[in-house]
Amino acid sequence: MSIRFHKMQGLGNDFVVIDARNQAFFALLNFVVSVCDRRLGVGCDQFVLLEAPTLPGADVRVRFFNPDGSEAGACGNASRCVAALLGNAPVLQTAAGLLPSFVTPDGAIGVDMGAPKLDWRDVPLAGATDTLSLPLPGAPAACSMGNPHATFFDGVTDIERLGPLLEHDALFPERANIGFVERRSRDAIRLRVWERGAGLTPACGSGACAAVVNGVRKGLLARRCAVEMDGGSLFIEWREADGHVLMTGPATHVFEGMWPT
Repeated sequence: MSIRFHKMQGLGNDFVVIDARNQAFFALLNFVVSVCDRRLGVGCDQFVLLEAPTLPGADVRVRFFNPDGSEAGACGNASRCVAALLGNAPVLQTAAGLLPSFVTPDGAIGVDMGAPKLDWRDVPLAGATDTLSLPLPGAPAACSMGNPHATFFDGVTDIERLGPLLEHDALFPERANIGFVERRSRDAIRLRVWERGAGLTPACGSGACAAVVNGVRKGLLARRCAVEMDGGSLFIEWREADGHVLMTGPATHVFEGMWPT
């Protein structure tokens, strides 16, 4: 028996997508880890599973898995890739809630990531803490975009060394994605993100959303901001009217194949 999969990428942030709505499949830990392995498998930053929706208004249920097999609550670039794969601007059911997608006039794929969660319990943090100024060197800000993020605004530093240490800091009981921002203007930043369970990736959609949200909260950024990452740029808007975060950028279907089981 073989499983059909799609390889997708958004700004070099790459994903293996399996549609389990039309084929029998169970997301077993060993299977996910094997497929994500860049030497022994297909290779990807995250594994994405599509299932039949269970909530009214959703077109598909989407689950995200890190290369270590742990399940993530949200992934912005993967959400945009799923929207591009399915077409017709689907509404995605995720652990972070319903995420409507859209297509811009120039063909970019966007997702409404919903409102960020700013309370320490929702990030979550280990105890009552001001999420605008965490008790870490550099006083980063934290929020949840369906997954925990901490953002530093003192420039892009030694991410390969600091990233894993901060990801596993005791302040983050569920670990955290760690963003490092270099500000270029109020509406343009350079961002690199150490993703929990995945490491340094070319781009991180939810990390870009968190960076803009946290930058606005600190009075450093405008609500509409271009976010440049190693793999390219996303456009992020933290909409004032309803507090939702909109993320827009490219998404590409790379290839499809069959994986023997």
